[in-house]
Amino acid sequence: MNGLTRIAVLSAFDSWYVRDLRRAAGNKYEIHALSFSSISSHVGNCVSATNQDGDHVSLDQFDATIVRSMPPGSTEEIIFRMDALGTHHRNGGVVINSPRSLEAAIDKYLSLQRMAEAEIPIPRTIACQTVEQAMDAFHDLGRRTVVKPLFGGEGRGITFVDDDDIALRVFKTLSQMNLVIYLQEFIPHEGFDLRVLVVGDHTFCIKRENKDDWRTNISRGATAVPVTPPNSTIELAVKAARTLDVDIAGVDILVAPSDQPVVIEVNAVPGWMALSKTLEFDIARTVLEYCSQVARTAHTSSLSDDKYESPSPTVTE
Repeated sequence: MNGLTRIAVLSAFDSWYVRDLRRAAGNKYEIHALSFSSISSHVGNCVSATNQDGDHVSLDQFDATIVRSMPPGSTEEIIFRMDALGTHHRNGGVVINSPRSLEAAIDKYLSLQRMAEAEIPIPRTIACQTVEQAMDAFHDLGRRTVVKPLFGGEGRGITFVDDDDIALRVFKTLSQMNLVIYLQEFIPHEGFDLRVLVVGDHTFCIKRENKDDWRTNISRGATAVPVTPPNSTIELAVKAARTLDVDIAGVDILVAPSDQPVVIEVNAVPGWMALSKTLEFDIARTVLEYCSQVARTAHTSSLSDDKYESPSPTVTE
């Protein structure tokens, strides 16, 4: 790697995050926004995407690719996009976060299952496919549950249910739409949660508070303040990110009435706008430095592989 580090950002062209990365880039990085929904692949060759000038460019031209959006699409479109990105990654391209980690984190059931296997504290959660199973789960979880879409973020589509009749209507609607019914116990809290942003070996934390809504997403009116949680809480967030192999992760943590921190979810396409403003820290520069570090390591490894000579086979008697 010589000169500027060239980084592709799969994102909306007018995204605040693209602008922030360009601001932080200075004279060390070159930031190119590409459309995720325009990805195409020449089978056996390169993976490409369209830039804001309408040019179709190969991801091979860049030292690293940052995934900053996951646009909606059909199941077929989404699978193809991830497969194409996985192809680029397997062929030596640096993708942050990796396709495999994106798939694990975006799927709430899979991500919580892996965290449970790693003995990370999570809310009691039940995923099922029939109304009857969902009603049983609703009662098993104490009739105070949070119903979530299996995929999605920023609090969209999340419903608090504590009434049998409403639960039945919600579950019937989801069943008619052929959706998985995903229920989570409601953990009482004092109107706040912790968002820990993990960027490689760096961590940043804020407390998000919302006096008007049990959901603490900034996009839903929550406010943020700096906070220094116990080391054990930071270690828990890092463990959750590592369990899903996510290099840049937003880990949401609630503190249960027992003072036990509980991981609610891990976001593999996390925002940092509120964190940067609240902490008055240039997180975009940290993200770019981390991506550059990963790219340099991959480049050095590639050069070492090229120079490696297989030893002559040894015959033993």
